[in-house]
Amino acid sequence: MVWTGTWVSDRLGIELAGDDELRGLLGLALRRNPKRAHLLVSGVLGKHVPQLPSVVHGHGVTLGRRVRALLGPEEAARAVVLGYAETATALGHAVADGLESAPYLHSTRRPVASVPSAGGFEESHSHATSHLLLPEDPAFFDRGGAAGRGPLVLVDDEFSTGNTVLNTLRDLHARHPRTHYVIVALVDMRAPGDADRLAAFGEETGARIDVVAHARGTVRLPDDVLARGLRLVEEQDGRTADPLVPCAPAVAPVRLELGWPAGLPDGGRHGFTPDHRDRLRQALPAMAARIVDGLGGPERAGRVLVLGFEELMYAPLVLAGALEEAGLDVRFSTTTRSPVLAVDDPGYAIRTRLAFPAHDDPADGPGERYAYNVAGGGFDTVLAVVDSAADTPALHAPGGLLAQLATAAPRVALAVVPAHTPAPRNPDRQEPPVLPAPLRGPDFSSYEPDDVGWLLQDLSAVRLEAPVEEREEAVQRGGAHYAESLPVEYQPTEEYQELYRDALAGSAARIARAVGTVTELVLAERSPRPVLVSLARAGTPVGVLMRRWARHRHGTELPHYAVSIVRGRGIDANALRWLAAHHDPADVVFVDGWTGKGAITRELADALAEFPGFDPEIAVLADPGSCVRTYGTREDFLIPSACLNSTVSGLISRTVLRDDLVGPHDYHGAKFYRELSGSDVSRDFVAAVEARFDEVADAVDQQVKEAASADRAPTWEGWAAVERISEEQGIHDVNLVKPGVGETTRVLLRRVPWKILARRGAGADLAHIRLLAEQRGVPVEERDNLPYTCVGLIHPRYTRGATGADGKAVGSA
Repeated sequence: MVWTGTWVSDRLGIELAGDDELRGLLGLALRRNPKRAHLLVSGVLGKHVPQLPSVVHGHGVTLGRRVRALLGPEEAARAVVLGYAETATALGHAVADGLESAPYLHSTRRPVASVPSAGGFEESHSHATSHLLLPEDPAFFDRGGAAGRGPLVLVDDEFSTGNTVLNTLRDLHARHPRTHYVIVALVDMRAPGDADRLAAFGEETGARIDVVAHARGTVRLPDDVLARGLRLVEEQDGRTADPLVPCAPAVAPVRLELGWPAGLPDGGRHGFTPDHRDRLRQALPAMAARIVDGLGGPERAGRVLVLGFEELMYAPLVLAGALEEAGLDVRFSTTTRSPVLAVDDPGYAIRTRLAFPAHDDPADGPGERYAYNVAGGGFDTVLAVVDSAADTPALHAPGGLLAQLATAAPRVALAVVPAHTPAPRNPDRQEPPVLPAPLRGPDFSSYEPDDVGWLLQDLSAVRLEAPVEEREEAVQRGGAHYAESLPVEYQPTEEYQELYRDALAGSAARIARAVGTVTELVLAERSPRPVLVSLARAGTPVGVLMRRWARHRHGTELPHYAVSIVRGRGIDANALRWLAAHHDPADVVFVDGWTGKGAITRELADALAEFPGFDPEIAVLADPGSCVRTYGTREDFLIPSACLNSTVSGLISRTVLRDDLVGPHDYHGAKFYRELSGSDVSRDFVAAVEARFDEVADAVDQQVKEAASADRAPTWEGWAAVERISEEQGIHDVNLVKPGVGETTRVLLRRVPWKILARRGAGADLAHIRLLAEQRGVPVEERDNLPYTCVGLIHPRYTRGATGADGKAVGSA
């Protein structure tokens, strides 16, 4: 029999080395994923390859029995089992079945407002990364009684790099520390270095860590496998008709009533106890009999595929097993989010693919879903089993899952399992609605989708721009807040753009050094698994670069989101609520570009007083105001991203907060200026700095070493300087004094400037400032002993009738 990894191995040089059993368990396919070229395709998991349900369930139960023997009766009686969505949800259930007395939970990507998150983690190579842990029982992870917390058994289909498991262990050990962890997988494919990292975690925490797997081996990858794999996927796509364009008509499937027991959870999304398992086992024969009757008996049913739905694997699996016991010729597999290339070759693991739109209104937005190896499988009947949340018009629509299945089998049937949604723990509390997933490029912003998720609402269709002079007068008269409208985007002249390019070329290495320093400090002092949350929009390019540094230097994929904070109004509370539901607030690190006088630093600290768990300390690229202790530098130098507006920040506007646009359960808003794409340099800016990472690595290490022993306590020198300048200039309003190169640039681009104070001899860092000041007719005054490179002063008591630049005419207005 041809091994189903031959096609990929011959073309890309990928090799599987290990136990004799390995090739019987695994084949190879190519992902449609820029993070990882290959996919290990299990023949016994019941995900991509239809298999006998007894084989799928039996492999998991066998692993569970091995874990039980490893633990012994006493430890096994206190164990809890955690599986990974979506691929290992049924496998984890089956392992818990083998343990017999263990409750089970699997991670999920479906948030539920009534269930607070008990943790979360990232799966860095995945197409959909955020995992939530949403147990109905808040004490799920504390099971163990007087003897203390019992062992935690983590179940995944494959143990490859170990990154996902380590992310989970770190998150859960910080919340619910225990002394014993057991990692279970069908195959253990770790390299020696990956095994060393897991062992190091055990030494660090003092916990025992065991690994149980059916087979062990390694995957040998050529250095250029990712690029070659992507090219090969493109070549294959060019040779075949696009299978993603649905043409099947709407169909009316045979709808089967299961008689699912009332109150029985549909799976382990919120926990599945031994009592639940017993109830399900007792109900299975009757449910199987209803299915057989609904299909007209075994002969009419013919060869049956029971097709589960993404995370809903266990209920369809045991239903298929009951049909197998009843004598039907049945196989089991499920739909999936994973985009994989299909090649009709016996040496390739994914022969056919059906594509269809998501039909359960997923929290991360619409997208395509897939069913593999269904077409051409010789099935007479396909029984799709979904939960009630997925029984939507999209499921039944032309081109939907049921219509696509009708092209692959003569008969389609549907069974719906009631989706279990736990009741709120406090029934008197009004739960807010589930918040939407972050916006990502290219639909919102010009950044790569993985670079940043924007926790904002898209107001691109709303007219929000007003002339700078009108905005300034309204703000200073108290008739409007600056966040209620947007300035007209400044379009730089060719001369100014040339200054920007020169500034970037001259400062890219200095920026790279600051990026590396602040990122290393965050990793060393704040969290080994930080969730970067940039303050839109000045902080967002910095957050993107910090994420790139962590990946470049450590191979770590850090989550990065952008949120809105508004001076005088606080931070977006709904964005914080989303973050708390998807991540541990203790891991969140807020990121900004620079500090001026520290107003936003204080604003954030005040705003977070109502959100315990979040650390208010900001990490910044530059801290000339001495307002924070986590920074890349305290020099006041030109950060070229401050020279421009949206065209260096993903084409995203400033954030907007206005009552008629932003409701109590909405994110703050912003616009995506697609029309400015011809002038966009956002990716170019990131690439120019990232290109200097290697050359500054040694300097970063030295700076981090020096910073570790230095006194970095904030002195708030910047605030004191601003108060002094405000009084000296007769302004008497610190909000109109904007210190530092970045803030001065903002004054010239977005406000009505009065004058610029510049440190004598500042040089190239102020070239763009001088040009903007000249274009706007703003005087630049040279000063000695200025604590910043420059300071921008907004026109005090501004009205559109003010004509003077010396302040006297304005003062008498």
